[in-house]
Amino acid sequence: MRIIDDLIASLRGDAPLREVRVCGFWTAVVLDDGRCGLASTLRPDEPQCAGPVPLVPRAGHLLECSALELAEYAKSESLLEASIGMAAINSLMEVDESRCVDLNAGEVILKEGTGRKVAIVGHFPFIPQVREAAEKLWVLEKRPVEGDLPAEMAAEVLPQADVAAITGTSLINHTFEGLMKLCRPDALVIVLGPTAPLSPLLFDYGADIICGTLVTDTESVLRLIGQGANFGQVKRGEGVRLLTMART
Repeated sequence: MRIIDDLIASLRGDAPLREVRVCGFWTAVVLDDGRCGLASTLRPDEPQCAGPVPLVPRAGHLLECSALELAEYAKSESLLEASIGMAAINSLMEVDESRCVDLNAGEVILKEGTGRKVAIVGHFPFIPQVREAAEKLWVLEKRPVEGDLPAEMAAEVLPQADVAAITGTSLINHTFEGLMKLCRPDALVIVLGPTAPLSPLLFDYGADIICGTLVTDTESVLRLIGQGANFGQVKRGEGVRLLTMART
């Protein structure tokens, strides 16, 4: 989990918390000054409603932490705690907007993947369009649907890809560094999704492009995710900017 340590070390300062909201698809951490960080909400495959160890032992008391203390949760083996930790990291992340363009991941992958062999870790709404444009498309997914491959095939698939797109949720389940090492040195590697920090640190780990999310209207985002909005329902202009940062 060296990447998590490096991300936390890169954060400048700390801040008190206003709110921690764990919703069906998104987790949000809101700082006292209104800044908001998002991450995907991950949970175990098996229900643990009454398990001996709670998924978030300090649930109900998280606001007693500072944002930096909460960021340490990203190291947790509990997926739900790690989701909260990644949202906290993103809340404190100072994004250099001068290095970003307003472009979402689907547009980037369609542009870079047309006529090429593409592997995507994670099932995203733009998969059908990429499947039509790419020479070959593999989709690796923890919970595969029709047309997907199980995530366990990553070691077989990723080395074949000209373009590899790695979901930011790999930072939550701590598979990020292993997946990055499977990509060919000459492949174009994209890290994407609301969990992906818009941090140049990811370039040190082999990323060429980062497609992430910057919250611009915290209250709008909290209203949407609190009512069960999935990733496709929180669109640009509705409280978020979908930004792309490329290696220089």
